[in-house]
Amino acid sequence: MRVILVEDSALIRAGLARLLTDRGMEVVAEAADAAGFLAALDRGRPDLAVVDVRLPPTFTDEGIRAAIEARTRHPGLPVLVLSQHVEERYAADLLADRAGGLGYLLKDRVADVGEFVDACRRVAAGGTAVDGEVVAQLMARRRARPVDALSEREREVLALIAEGRTNAAVARRLHVTDGAVEKHVSAIFLKLGLRPGADDHRRVLAVLAWLADPR
Repeated sequence: MRVILVEDSALIRAGLARLLTDRGMEVVAEAADAAGFLAALDRGRPDLAVVDVRLPPTFTDEGIRAAIEARTRHPGLPVLVLSQHVEERYAADLLADRAGGLGYLLKDRVADVGEFVDACRRVAAGGTAVDGEVVAQLMARRRARPVDALSEREREVLALIAEGRTNAAVARRLHVTDGAVEKHVSAIFLKLGLRPGADDHRRVLAVLAWLADPR
């Protein structure tokens, strides 16, 4: 898997590069700012871009705006955003893209290396990896949409799916049976108007429909 790393701190960037390389990934380019990131993309599209939200010169939202621009130039480019905080406006814009291959993780909530690497692989494969705190903040600003038809339990299930959990993992977290989770997932698909097809694809669409345009 070919990865571009975008992080202004040389020390953190080197650590991430070593971590990913040790797990069989190839870091094909590194950048310290948005311009360097977009230039690296023009030289060759990777399987995944890992992007810090806050980059020079203002260290506010340059990274996530660059991620949105990158997805505009290269539709479907898998992007995993890392941040200290939830940048609600741009997070909503990024996650509103239904092409899949999106992640938004808070740095201090990445529990361990294994979870981070798993998130990288999942996003590169077209899935989602969204921190639960990001989901909660975006949900707080949501307008009325079809997802409002979901029950409280269905929302809990979908929030856990957004974190990248399997049905079995959701069942363990909620202390219910696998069958109960499958019924909830089927109900979610039905209420969101997602017709039968590849379940993995419908899971991504369900998460993105839930997170899209929460303002």
